[in-house]
Amino acid sequence: MVRAADPYLPGHGDTSYEVIHYDLDLDYKVATNRLSGRATLTVRALAPLNSLRLDLSRLSVERVLVGGVTPRKVTLKERAVVVKLAARLPEGAITTVEVSYRGKPQPVPGAHGPAGWEELTDGVLVASQPYGAPSFFPCNDRADNKATYTITVTTESDYRVVATGRPQGSTTRAGRTRWSFDEPAPTSSYLVSVAIGRLDEDPLPGTGDRITVVRPRRLRLQRDTAFRQLPEMLDALENWFGPYPFQCFRAVVVDDPLEIPMEAQDMAVFGTNHLVPEWENERLVVHELAHQWFGNAVTAGRLRDIWLHEGFACYAEWLWSERRGLATADQLAAQHRTILTGQEQPAPLSDPGMAHMFDDWVYKRGALMLHTLRRAIGDDSFFGLAREWIARYSGCTASTADFLALAAGYSRDDLKPLFSSFLDARKLPKLPRVG
Repeated sequence: MVRAADPYLPGHGDTSYEVIHYDLDLDYKVATNRLSGRATLTVRALAPLNSLRLDLSRLSVERVLVGGVTPRKVTLKERAVVVKLAARLPEGAITTVEVSYRGKPQPVPGAHGPAGWEELTDGVLVASQPYGAPSFFPCNDRADNKATYTITVTTESDYRVVATGRPQGSTTRAGRTRWSFDEPAPTSSYLVSVAIGRLDEDPLPGTGDRITVVRPRRLRLQRDTAFRQLPEMLDALENWFGPYPFQCFRAVVVDDPLEIPMEAQDMAVFGTNHLVPEWENERLVVHELAHQWFGNAVTAGRLRDIWLHEGFACYAEWLWSERRGLATADQLAAQHRTILTGQEQPAPLSDPGMAHMFDDWVYKRGALMLHTLRRAIGDDSFFGLAREWIARYSGCTASTADFLALAAGYSRDDLKPLFSSFLDARKLPKLPRVG
């Protein structure tokens, strides 16, 4: 029996091995939603292996090779492929697992609704957080197994493909175009994304290809949209949190409205409704950009620590508001504390539960804790802590305990009461006085 890698995601992930690299070669027909793929996984055994389990949801497997050899048995389940090896794989051994598969991809159901491969009006969006990656490729679906990726996607030439990784160019033949991407930074499976649509790409002035906006071909990027502010946002975030952790950032606007945007590794996906020039969209753009540091570069190894992602991304909104001359971080902290005080909190921040991990109180309480910490230790120490957090754990996964241990070195006072009052209690502590 395979032990779940994360209690919040039963049935996902296999702790007996890790994937070092994924090579995904996908061929997709938009009109019929037909996907055929070949995934080659370079894996390392973390224990002696007679079999291994791959997460794959509702797609048919045509062939599996392990180290170029046909395995003893392949069992296809609704959400997994179990491969019985032809020969025992010793602990520490590295081999390849090649899976050829096909079918009509669809989202993976779960506690937060369907996630993963989603058909749009004319194209595709993959929003895998937190359990949707198996909707389109076989993987070891656990956040604490980061790997590098090579991704190629072939589809009709009327469409542009954007995927996780730096673009490596495209080639066209017989009306179909093959798009290639390379992601050398360690990436959790749920942060791998693909977007397909009738799209064009706009580099932003002065940024080269470091920041681009991919938008519906039929639309133009208006001067007052929040996406035009991405270069300034990037400068601000680098000043607060350290150098941008990846090669490039692409804000992808698909040609459909979306309820919420979603970050992925070195990209984020938005809907046409997010092009409207208003603060609500501006804060969402800086929020998703902040996730490149908090959530993508440094990823919580367990979903119970989701505040490490959402608390920091929310606090980046408050910092950006203050920088823009709008509401200060103090004002926003007081405002959201008042709102939260009038709400019932179902669980502690340290373990919100799968059903509540994306609740707004998780985001705001995490941001309130960070603001209180900043006031307690001062700006120099707070931003020094944030920068060291990213520098130390970039490319890795980390935990609340890791953050608390690092923070202890930035204060002469015992910070345990402060953290416990936000993480373990349900009643909100008072905010520090301003001035």
